[in-house]
Amino acid sequence: GACLEQSPHLFQFHKDGFLVLEQFFSAEECDSMRRQIQRIVAEMEVPPHCRTAFSTREEEQLQAQGSSDYFLTSGDKIRFFFEKGVLDEKGNFLVPKERSISKIGHALHAHDPVFKQITHSPKVQQPGIGGEVTPHQDATFLHTEPLGRVVGFWIALEDATQENGCLWFIPGSHTNGITRRMVRAASGASTCVEFVGSEPAYDDKQFIPLPISKGGLILIHGEVVHKSELNSSESSRHAFTFHVMEAKGTTWSKENWLQPTPELPFPSLYT
Repeated sequence: GACLEQSPHLFQFHKDGFLVLEQFFSAEECDSMRRQIQRIVAEMEVPPHCRTAFSTREEEQLQAQGSSDYFLTSGDKIRFFFEKGVLDEKGNFLVPKERSISKIGHALHAHDPVFKQITHSPKVQQPGIGGEVTPHQDATFLHTEPLGRVVGFWIALEDATQENGCLWFIPGSHTNGITRRMVRAASGASTCVEFVGSEPAYDDKQFIPLPISKGGLILIHGEVVHKSELNSSESSRHAFTFHVMEAKGTTWSKENWLQPTPELPFPSLYT
């Protein structure tokens, strides 16, 4: 591939904190990922902690514990995270199963051949997204020492429009550092994670939308401020997203909620 370092792309990425690369993946690659997700969802079991109608306080706490265990131990498994209000208290679907999912995480790249192939694609191994570029990360959730070692890859598996929830960014907002971190709570706490610091109020007028066609890739600087709006359309907006960390001389924070395990350490992109 073209070396990103000599390109205006790299300048743009550093200036804005994001970079749009249209038609990065083919329609076939997108369709294979979507088909694979349909298979995974078809075989999905609702997790036990989403299923029970609890009465007593103690049982509620047990359910919360089940929920936080499910969340905190998702690093080496394929796990399902549901939209609000899609399950009744017995864990039955109130909407079609395939519309119930907010996110499927986190080890698709490890356990699923289709996603593994995409994540480790030579297209992703771009010169200039590694060490010397030092893309800063979204250190609220993915904290490293030193900061500035993670870049997000956001792949549109379908057209993403303003109507169906495309991403919005504040250009240049990646240069102000971070004011908030999400960390694992002490064991025995009522929640599994807690926030340290607070998010400043952002001016809605500063955000610009980044609609992108199917197969497009958005590179996301870890500290750039971005959001997506509610999907107000009839069409879905499937995306595959993952983060890449510059490993050399970098420590992944033990306080991050997502942790590698002995069974599944973070895989190296270049092996």
